[in-house]
Amino acid sequence: MKKETKMIHGGQHLEPPYNALMTPIYMSSSYGQEELGNYGQYAYSRTENPTRTALEKSLASIENGRDAIAFSSGIAAVDAALRLLKSGDHIIATKDIYGGSYRLFTQLLEQLGLQFSFVDLQDLAGLKDHFQANTRMVWVESPTNPLVKIVDISEIVKITKSIDPSILVGVDNTFASPYLQQPLDLGADISMHSATKFLSGHSDVILGALVVKDVELGKKLHFIQNAAGAIPSPMDCFLVLRGIKTLHLRMQRHCENAAQIAEFLRAHPKVEKVYYPGFKDHYNHQIAKKQMTSFGSMISFVTKSSDLESTKILIKKLKIFCLGVSLGGVESLVGHPVTMTHASVPKEEREALGIVDGLIRLSVGVEAVEDLIADLNGAL
Repeated sequence: MKKETKMIHGGQHLEPPYNALMTPIYMSSSYGQEELGNYGQYAYSRTENPTRTALEKSLASIENGRDAIAFSSGIAAVDAALRLLKSGDHIIATKDIYGGSYRLFTQLLEQLGLQFSFVDLQDLAGLKDHFQANTRMVWVESPTNPLVKIVDISEIVKITKSIDPSILVGVDNTFASPYLQQPLDLGADISMHSATKFLSGHSDVILGALVVKDVELGKKLHFIQNAAGAIPSPMDCFLVLRGIKTLHLRMQRHCENAAQIAEFLRAHPKVEKVYYPGFKDHYNHQIAKKQMTSFGSMISFVTKSSDLESTKILIKKLKIFCLGVSLGGVESLVGHPVTMTHASVPKEEREALGIVDGLIRLSVGVEAVEDLIADLNGAL
């Protein structure tokens, strides 16, 4: 099936006993067993739940994977992926990583003995120098949050596997979504999503997921899912499953709007810099063209008067773009990385990456693009 068809039908079937088109919300914590020792397919909903199973099958299908594992949030999914490792293991991670992942790595997992090197994964020439004898995972984000940097996933995989085929490559695919990018097809072992974002698409659910091609790796992650217990509710699974069915339609509009808004911002006399992978001079633009079907709907920009006070005034003047955490919903959001997503990253490290006080991040929604441009123009 083409990916648009998979979004609606992939991994799905008519649900007995009434041939329901949509999977029911199974709000049962426990299931009756026919006899002692015969648990049946479902016994306890922390371990498995029919609504969650339907979502996981859909996720595996749309990412061209063999298995998927759903969690209570995107960061819970990242945490589960890192639980594949043990104390003393070393991880190479994207330098300008999502602030929540950075906080998890440096303030929780380092205390448990994991070791991290934060590396500019755009620089492939020096990548091999960062591998150590105890390196067990490379954690990639592409496009990155918030500077939408592009990392060559297939080349990262090639370099990693040439050093040691057992080293896992995980990709945070949240900004792209499965509609725009397929990390498993590019050789990655794990594709991770904050399904809260584009997969759900309606800002009404918190959920995360890992998708894999290796069946044994999937079994290990299902064990972690059950043993650690960071599972999503049946209602949340239902909402994401419903959101996936319109993902392709929404992403097309998201991307169309973002392309026009990026051009508008770049031409505006009060804007200093625009970060958008669709620009030909955006670093690794050609890689984005190669591994993505479009350039997404995330844009960051800095105004010429980029101090914090001016930034506050600009954001406050916006009427349609709502100031809020998160992204990927049908509505347009504006975010301020320094005080929101990356507040836990030390100031010196933020600014070295380009995450300055005046940086503004847009999650472009599916509204009429003329209204969105008028809103930005008025605020500027």
